[in-house]
Amino acid sequence: MALSDSVTTCLSPPVHYVICKLGFEKTDTYDINNILSENGKVCWQTVTEHVCYLESDRSVDYVKSIRSLGPVCESVNLHFKSLTKEQFVIQYALWFHWTNCTELFLEVFDVLQYTQTTEVAFGLMKLTSCLERALGDVYLLIGKDCPFLLRDLLASEQLAVVFGQTVMNVLRVFIGSPYGLNLRNVLWHGFASPQEIPAKYCAMLLFLTAGLGQLLQTYLLQTKHVLVHRPYVMFVSLEELDVFPDLNHETLSIAEELVKRSSFVLKTMLPFWMAALTAFKQSRYADCVILLLPQLEVGLRLLFTTTNKCPNRLLTAEPSALYTTFDEMLAKHLDNEEVNQLPAVLGEPAMEFLWDFLNHQEGPRLRDRLSHGEINVKAFPREVANQIVAFAITLLCRFSDEDMFAFKEHTLIKPLINCASCYRSQFHPISRLKKQVLECMKSIHLWPELPTVPEEHIQTIKGLEGNAEASTSIFMISEIISQLQQYMPRNCYNSDDPIGSVLTERLLIELCDTHICTLYSPRPVLEILVVLRKISTQCHQVSEQVIASAELRYRQWMSKTLRSRQRHNYLRMLNSIKVLSPVLRLILVLVTLELVSIHLVCKKNPSDYQQYLKFLKSVLQYTENLVTYTRPEKNKWDENMELTNKVLIKIRKISDRKLMLMQLAI
Repeated sequence: MALSDSVTTCLSPPVHYVICKLGFEKTDTYDINNILSENGKVCWQTVTEHVCYLESDRSVDYVKSIRSLGPVCESVNLHFKSLTKEQFVIQYALWFHWTNCTELFLEVFDVLQYTQTTEVAFGLMKLTSCLERALGDVYLLIGKDCPFLLRDLLASEQLAVVFGQTVMNVLRVFIGSPYGLNLRNVLWHGFASPQEIPAKYCAMLLFLTAGLGQLLQTYLLQTKHVLVHRPYVMFVSLEELDVFPDLNHETLSIAEELVKRSSFVLKTMLPFWMAALTAFKQSRYADCVILLLPQLEVGLRLLFTTTNKCPNRLLTAEPSALYTTFDEMLAKHLDNEEVNQLPAVLGEPAMEFLWDFLNHQEGPRLRDRLSHGEINVKAFPREVANQIVAFAITLLCRFSDEDMFAFKEHTLIKPLINCASCYRSQFHPISRLKKQVLECMKSIHLWPELPTVPEEHIQTIKGLEGNAEASTSIFMISEIISQLQQYMPRNCYNSDDPIGSVLTERLLIELCDTHICTLYSPRPVLEILVVLRKISTQCHQVSEQVIASAELRYRQWMSKTLRSRQRHNYLRMLNSIKVLSPVLRLILVLVTLELVSIHLVCKKNPSDYQQYLKFLKSVLQYTENLVTYTRPEKNKWDENMELTNKVLIKIRKISDRKLMLMQLAI
């Protein structure tokens, strides 16, 4: 990691030339009045004339275009510097309204007045994410599914219809194409240091965004369309993201010292790190994370290239090759199919944290959502920023050539390291299933508290005397529990009360506490997880419907508003749920036992695996039918009992087979 001192740029020579030199080769002074009319409109025809095309296929010649646009960008930058804030607001603020982020663009103007390199680069990161989001909203005026990648969005026919193809080609010179300046990607992936981003390109994108607003206004007036902004993605269940202790100013001061000493930090990137910590201190939590995520990517890329012995991958790739980004660094294998060594160096807890916060579909996916403008930066929660900064501090301590013992043992830092070392995934499908199962069991545990009519009322209703099906079901449940008890925690089975002693919330909590590796789950595991999660979801739906129906029917019973047939049906329901409760709890226990042994089962031969998957799908079908039959408008309680007995027979048969497989695996 000593390499961090010797690295002076993460841009490969050709990319460095394109960004830092190519647009400065023409030194002509360009008159701003050529591209800005007297009434403040962008003269797009003149701007687009600076985009050059290859003679062979009429595609954009990015090198010539960047060279030609260089003086134009400088002219725009000088123009903005000549304006006061009030003048800029009067002339341009209206044309940023279409982005739904007018304030952000006004802030970028402020930054350009002082040419602070870190702030310019940071402003460009926020500008590009906001611009991408706004362009996606425009796309949806006439398109359906907005492209995920910026390059595909800019190349879409839909945006060409609204703005014109030549206008989109101008944008692609600056962002969205690996053959152009590609400013968004080199910044968001942490390849460019602050001093490598010319301020004039930030100024030009600010100018072009205003020009797009003018074109859009014309299009909307002509077509009578109304631009609708998609809602931002909201963070839910923040408590699940709250892993590390809250960071105070003293901890952040220690972090600043760590940044200066740690070899995890490239010295050229130091300003970004310091700006991120400052942003956190100033309660600018989105700014903090936007600045810090690319720097985590840089540090991990340094570690990745060192451990995998591929130092050339530290630099930006050429247009014909892929960048080394989080996606590849967190993968199990390299592009040459060799095993990625980074997970072994980072350790499972750190890898699970990164997967949780960056990759898992049900996680916050911070980098994707921030870089694509999907999150409201004004309402970014402190809790999330706290986790990213705290995790970064642990990496600063772990990966350094200097002796960090004093820092690691500091009373404010040690708890962070301890939390990081025992982190468990919260957003892998395995973790989500555990949560689902426990929530479902809590719901079923409410059943005994439901209001119910006296037992003698049930016994006096004609036609409810026969309880043979219920007795058969309870007997089969007890048999199945007896078969499974040897694979459950000790002291949880009582032969006198197998149902009451085993099918409990306490057992599920104990089983769910079992650590299961979530990294790189094979396809068979993921296939089974999909079915198990659906089963759990259906069970929860049944429970919620039973609770709602029981409460409603009881109120109607007490108010004597039930007809004779409805009274019969209500009492059948009360009989039925005496069996449904242990059945649903048994299914949840089976789901959890399956989860605990999932990697063992999926290693068996394909025929056994397929047979068991088929069985799980039959249980899923049963729970789906239960959802249908327990709906208030259905209330098919007798049919429920028939279905239940059939599925219990299947479970009893397969549990023998399942136990044999588990014994073979053990």
